Amino acid sequence: MKILMVCLGNICRSPLAEGILRHLSDQRGLGWEIDSAGTGNWHVGHPPDPRSVRVARQNGVDISGLRGRQFQAEDFDTFDRIFVMDLDNYRDVLRKARSDADRGKVQLLLEHQQPVPDPWYDDALFEPVYKLIFSACERIVKNS
Repeated sequence: MKILMVCLGNICRSPLAEGILRHLSDQRGLGWEIDSAGTGNWHVGHPPDPRSVRVARQNGVDISGLRGRQFQAEDFDTFDRIFVMDLDNYRDVLRKARSDADRGKVQLLLEHQQPVPDPWYDDALFEPVYKLIFSACERIVKNS
């Protein structure tokens, strides 16, 4: 299974999702390939936000070595499933879809069309966002 996590800048939410899902996959010996990307290009090559690194580390997940990259249409060829953090990300990713098969790979990470809040402007959101993403990643592992 190859899974891509996508948010806006690829420094807060999607690196957390990549790290959490990789951690859960490794714990269960699933051998999944997991990556993350952003719809924007502002943080290409940058490490995750230090607040994301910190909350991940506090929960036993190391994302410090990840680097930001931008989502590309070719990602549809590489990944089986593409999880996005909010409706803006969903629309941005679908704009690059070339077929119904591409569009069928994309879904929101949380159930019931709920967005994962962007913690960028609020330090207090990083822990709750971590917990939301962790629960969603546990569901992905359980349902796969």
